[in-house]
Amino acid sequence: MKATRLCRPLSRASGTPHRTRRGGSPTIRGPKPSRRRCSCGTPLCCSDRPSPSRPPSFRPSAPVRRTSACRRDRVPAHRNGRGDHARRTTDAASNTRKTGDDHMHASLPRRRTARLAAALIAASLLSALAAAQPAAPEDTLDFYAVAPDLRHYVAGAVERNPTVLEAQARYEAARQQVPQVTALPDPVINFTQALRSVETRVGPQLNSVTLTQAFPWFGTLELRGRVAVLEATALLHHYEAKRRDVVARVKEAYYDLGYVDAALGLAGEEQSLLEHYETLASARYATGQGLQQAVIRLQAEISLVVDRRYALERQRAALTTHLNTLLDRPAEEPVPIVPPPTRPAVEVDREQLYRLGERHRRELRAASARIEGSEQAIELAEMHARPGFTASVGVTNVGRRDDRAGLPLPPDNGRNAVTLSVGASLPLWSARYRAGVEQANDELRAYTRQRAAARNAMEMEVQEAVVRLETLDRQIDLLDTVLIPQTEEALRATETAYETGQLGVLELLDSERTLIDVRTMRARYLSDLLIALTALERAIGTRVPLTGRTP
Repeated sequence: MKATRLCRPLSRASGTPHRTRRGGSPTIRGPKPSRRRCSCGTPLCCSDRPSPSRPPSFRPSAPVRRTSACRRDRVPAHRNGRGDHARRTTDAASNTRKTGDDHMHASLPRRRTARLAAALIAASLLSALAAAQPAAPEDTLDFYAVAPDLRHYVAGAVERNPTVLEAQARYEAARQQVPQVTALPDPVINFTQALRSVETRVGPQLNSVTLTQAFPWFGTLELRGRVAVLEATALLHHYEAKRRDVVARVKEAYYDLGYVDAALGLAGEEQSLLEHYETLASARYATGQGLQQAVIRLQAEISLVVDRRYALERQRAALTTHLNTLLDRPAEEPVPIVPPPTRPAVEVDREQLYRLGERHRRELRAASARIEGSEQAIELAEMHARPGFTASVGVTNVGRRDDRAGLPLPPDNGRNAVTLSVGASLPLWSARYRAGVEQANDELRAYTRQRAAARNAMEMEVQEAVVRLETLDRQIDLLDTVLIPQTEEALRATETAYETGQLGVLELLDSERTLIDVRTMRARYLSDLLIALTALERAIGTRVPLTGRTP
């Protein structure tokens, strides 16, 4: 029997080499040779891998050489200090690097997606926060002032009045609520230490770190921001209303001071006139042409005028204290004499005033802001019944395996595990959410009625102020055109008759008192007219149009 030799090609079916004769043709034809190749691309011979019939621990006695075409490994394995175990370790490391590269390339799209999602969330939060910003308060207040010092008093009161500053502080505090309600809740980080490590294929799990972030339902943060902005807007209008209140109170105190100063001036004129009459009566009594009763009556009238001046000075001190309180100044700080005010000319159009009140009345605007906020609050309460979400990312610290049996270690030995989890809350208690929606609806009805009441109050105040303005304007016209000229003429005639002895001192005192009363009445009417104009400005929330000075 002729000897046979092993050929390099192997049979695919059985894995056994073809049998050929020495110098003859092969007696057994097998399938095509194996297509297994080296890492450099060169086909491997059949002796480079163990036969299926051989056990895994089989080692050839003779040194195994690679084909000469494989230039990477021309040195035999037993000469370069590496056997099959070293080659397997190299292949495992190569596979590990290949797996790591594949994992890295596969994680790139996930990283880009995570970054894009984070950027979109941040952009949406920033846009919601930028849009959710209340308006700034007005820098200047438009109102009618009869004198420059009145504007000075009003500016000081608006800047320093404690009531105004309190309303401003509440508005500023409400503004700080906006970034709080539009921000995500703080993330939670957890650390877990295994008291007894869990053994896995790649090594024991020692500890883990998890970062969790909660997310409300889509649009919840934006709605919270809108509700907070509308509440801050309502407090802004409340702050502006307090400023208007202080302006009106300062103007009323100023106009009352103007009346008191005018009355004090008239009382001084009356006292001087009565003292002149007393001198005349004393001279007539000294010459025997008059009676002592006339002198005594004039002296009594002078005392009454002095008493009236004391009362007016006491009233002025009270008004000065009130004005200083509004200006946040010491109560005893003196206030200069108010110059005589000029009479304004006002053309009143009720329909125009109602429209201005609808547009500028701060209480109406605050109620409108709260109505809009309640509508947003209803939508927010309905959104609370929807689930929230949580996203968690964790890293588990895995120790390295040390297999003492000499078995090959897994390629990912000691690799840390990375986890990603997503959760959602379950809004099961529907009664709670229904109660929140009903509460928001009740608040909406309350603010709607509050706005209706504020509108009715505005119309009532406008009507009252207009009636007072028209009435006082007609009364001042009557005084200027009829009563004051008549009383002045009557006093002049009475003085002439008294000097000639035709009339006595009683008639003279009556004429003089009537003139002083009419002039004092005119000062009171003018002050009331300016106060009514102030009330009308307060009712509509801005300056009354077509307001000027009389020619």
